[in-house]
Amino acid sequence: MFKGEKTIWDIAIEESKKTKRASYQNPEDDQEGIKTKDESTIFVIGSKDAGKTSIILRFLDKDEIPKPTTALEYTFGRRARGHNIAKDVGHIWELGGGTFLSKLIDVPIKVETIDSISIILVLDLSKPHELWNTMETMLQVARERIERVISEAAAKDSAIQQRLRRRAWKQFGENHPDKDMIEPFPVPLVIIGSKYDIFQDFDSEKRKVIGRTLRFIAHSHGASLLFCSMKTESLVIKTRQLISHLVFGTAAGKTISLDANKPIIVPAGNDSLQQIGPPPVSEGDIGKLTARSPLELWKQAYTSFFPQQAGSTSVAEDPAKDPQYTEPAVDNIRAQKDEELERYRRQSERKVREMARGGVWEDVKV
Repeated sequence: MFKGEKTIWDIAIEESKKTKRASYQNPEDDQEGIKTKDESTIFVIGSKDAGKTSIILRFLDKDEIPKPTTALEYTFGRRARGHNIAKDVGHIWELGGGTFLSKLIDVPIKVETIDSISIILVLDLSKPHELWNTMETMLQVARERIERVISEAAAKDSAIQQRLRRRAWKQFGENHPDKDMIEPFPVPLVIIGSKYDIFQDFDSEKRKVIGRTLRFIAHSHGASLLFCSMKTESLVIKTRQLISHLVFGTAAGKTISLDANKPIIVPAGNDSLQQIGPPPVSEGDIGKLTARSPLELWKQAYTSFFPQQAGSTSVAEDPAKDPQYTEPAVDNIRAQKDEELERYRRQSERKVREMARGGVWEDVKV
């Protein structure tokens, strides 16, 4: 062997290093915008009973009956990378309970995931009187958490904020004519309008108001927008394609549909304020609005058309009685304590009745 000649082991080590560098290539360096990292995270939030679990199950191609999500649930998906043995992993978190458990948003959004997380906001199109409140609450909580995490991550990675901002603008389009009016969400955001099968039977004027409002919300946040129904296979396929793009970096769909009489599909950066038009208020009423920003103007217009109602503020069922969370040792003790509490309650009620009959009320504690 000549001096300086590489051995087979030297070549193997060099090839291994090349493969590793390619696997962890910065997404910013990919001209097609396709991720090359082997792990990513999506966080599915939104309206209660909007079909979030069903969307996840269909994406994972699981033939299961969806169960109500009590709090925060985790699953994952894997996908082979080319002909290699290695697989890409997508971590999938789902927040149940609508806005009620929004504080749990801190769990998936953290320093370790901020560079690879995407948010999917699912809004129930069949409940327009709750839609704005849900959207506003969830996006506000998510943005505040993301900004805190970015500040925390900046202590070790000073370029994190600039990198995320550059990625957001790259997705939206740095030369977009509405650039001065837009503030992209810090991480990739997708808004899914669920239950389109119910929504399509709404009065045409209601559909237009809801559709244009959601287009403005998505556009102003640099997000993609898609209307979906689990009962329409073509829409399920497009939803899966969009989620796959977020999770595995596959090619994004190119379909664009702005017709209010059809399911709306708008990839980020493919809409404009001119196409969306002004807020749905009459010329005589628009002068009466006191908004300080375009988003506030749209809020006043939408809520005047659909007065907002408070969504459910509690979990519908007691998680302790949910069979999917059974813990025999804990459940037996809980049942025993429940019996003790019930006996104490009956004894206290009996004591109060006896004292009431005797006319004695001093220093009574129940």
